[in-house]
Formats: sequence, C-alpha cells, structure tokens
Amino acid sequence: QVQLVESGGGLVQPGGSLRLSCAAAGSISSRNVMGWHRQAPGKQRELVAIISSGGYTNYADSVKGRFTISRDNAENTVSLQMNSLRPEDTAVYYCNAVFLSTVLWGQGTQVTVSS
Repeated sequence: QVQLVESGGGLVQPGGSLRLSCAAAGSISSRNVMGWHRQAPGKQRELVAIISSGGYTNYADSVKGRFTISRDNAENTVSLQMNSLRPEDTAVYYCNAVFLSTVLWGQGTQVTVSS
C-alpha cells in the first residue's frame, strides 16, 4: 500500500514562510496529479494547489501569488512553498495524490499562523 508522508508544518508569525513536503512511499503511476488541500477548524477541506506530472498547476484564489507548488517526478515528491502567510492560512494541510483509480491522502500536518 502506497503512503504519502508529509513534513514541514509548524508555527509561524504572520508574513512568515513555511515549506511543506510530501513523499510517496511506494510506487505510483508516472501519470498522476499531486497536490495540497487544507482544513481549518469548523470548515470543509479545500483545495490549495495541485500539480500534474506534466507540470500543469492550479491554485486556490486565496493563495495565488503567495504559494508555489512544485514536484520532483523522479522522487514522487511534491512541495508547497508558502510565503506571506496569514492567520487565515491556519489549518491542517493534507498531501494528496490521484492516479489511475486511486486517491491517496497523507496524514496531515498542522500549520499555524499566529503572533
């Protein structure tokens, strides 16, 4: 069973930066979409950013210009560079991978933006 392992969450002050990383432990299809979603307390999980194996990206409007998603196809890793963080970015961030008929989720990593 393939697992997604996340790292990089934590506490940061408003305006600060964090980098999240996610690695697929196991073999996945070379054609896939990986991404990040987040869920704040009392809210539904929402898409943050996705990137295809071909490099296509899509971002939520709320993070455009502040977050950058990237990936390493050879290593099956995806990263999210988060700059100019705001308190409203506070949430549990989940890595996600979609390939063939499979949808995988990571265990989540907490990001807290607070002074």
